[in-house]
Amino acid sequence: MAVRHDHWIGGKAVRPATGAYLPTLDPATRRPGDEIAAGSEADAGNAVAAAASAQPDWARCSGAERSEALHAVADAIEAGAAELMERERACTGKVPAQLRVEVDMSAAYFRYYAGVLRAHHGRTIDQGAGHHTYTRLEPYGVVAAITPWNLPLNQACRALAPALAAGNAVVAKPSELTSTSTLCLARLARDAGLPDGLLNVVTGTGPDVGTPLAAHPGVRRIAFTGSVATGRHLAGIAAGRLVPLTLELGGKSPIVVFADAALDRAVAAAVQAVAMNAGQVCSATTRLLVEAAVHDEVVAAVAEAVERLRPGVDFGPIITEAQFGKVLDHFAEAGAAGLVPVTGGGAYDGGPGAEGQYVRPTVYAGVPAGARIAREEVFGPVLVTMPFTGEDEALALANDTDYGLVAAVWSGDAGRGLRLAERIEAGQVAVNGGALGIETPFGGFKSSGYGREKGVEALHEYAQIKTVSLSLH
Repeated sequence: MAVRHDHWIGGKAVRPATGAYLPTLDPATRRPGDEIAAGSEADAGNAVAAAASAQPDWARCSGAERSEALHAVADAIEAGAAELMERERACTGKVPAQLRVEVDMSAAYFRYYAGVLRAHHGRTIDQGAGHHTYTRLEPYGVVAAITPWNLPLNQACRALAPALAAGNAVVAKPSELTSTSTLCLARLARDAGLPDGLLNVVTGTGPDVGTPLAAHPGVRRIAFTGSVATGRHLAGIAAGRLVPLTLELGGKSPIVVFADAALDRAVAAAVQAVAMNAGQVCSATTRLLVEAAVHDEVVAAVAEAVERLRPGVDFGPIITEAQFGKVLDHFAEAGAAGLVPVTGGGAYDGGPGAEGQYVRPTVYAGVPAGARIAREEVFGPVLVTMPFTGEDEALALANDTDYGLVAAVWSGDAGRGLRLAERIEAGQVAVNGGALGIETPFGGFKSSGYGREKGVEALHEYAQIKTVSLSLH
């Protein structure tokens, strides 16, 4: 029998105002999962009220006190890792290695911002001996964090940790398809001593909960990760209310490989884009641009490697039924346009992969830059490749996209790699496997959105600057 999960408001489970619940699905088996509360405007309002009531006392805490509380939440995530992983697995079908990475990173977000918080402060401004002028970094108040279904716990923590560190209270609205790990996080945080009302979770659909939450007059900042269409909708609401907004809207990111690069490492990076979360990662480098002299060699190596990936072992299913259908539609349209995959190009029709919403890892080689599958975010285990000749053409292809979230460059000439990285229109660029982690600010150019998550920059996103000046005369 399915378990029902209520909202988490004011430090306790709260039944939905309508009394209604929504079903979920295990995409690895296509079997029904637990039910989550079908939220409404009334539920969103109750959560905002709880957050607004709790936030002032939290903001008056010292940075050291908030830091200790965030460290306790990190401890709770680590201690509750098994439960969090199972909650996430049940509604996403992810493989254990992927779940482990995401839970570890979720705890790390709280540890990082607990540490950075101790150095989070304003500055003094010299206006002469007769004045004492300084700035303060103050919280907004109540922050709404609307998160997607592909990395539910991880992306919740990515927003929650810096928002709480800066002294805000949060109302989180996870995807109605993958809510239970965020609900579990809120309970673990309460048990770890986080004051009631600072972290509230209201579940339900975007129109029923997300829109009224963003429109609520008590919400003073919004963070959203998801589709461009929904991002535009929320940006319109935020603009009308004159509240700031962080948007992370995905990408169609390039990985540029020159002939003199360490090709084995570049191939491994390209394969990882397919395998990691079955390509359902906004920063996946799914456009493989390869110097013509080694294009066919690289394509052959990538295809051979992705063919060895095992469904349910090396990668998980497509998480939602709707997205599963969209990926298959991309294959059908590519076929109608005369594109033939080197490998993959469909769902599994037998074996373990046929039981769930698994898509065969797919590579399309030599794809025209204007093809739909080369321009739109497929959000599945799909790579498209394009050959180039010379640095200028590589740059032109890399920037020939509406998106600008991340990019990767592989080159035996580090100077050329850096030169290209500085000209690619993207918020993060890795050269020869350069590390990008919690410490490095993350966000997009162009249609990939604006604002930054991760790094010290995220802490500044959730704080506003006040200047205070005292005359000493």
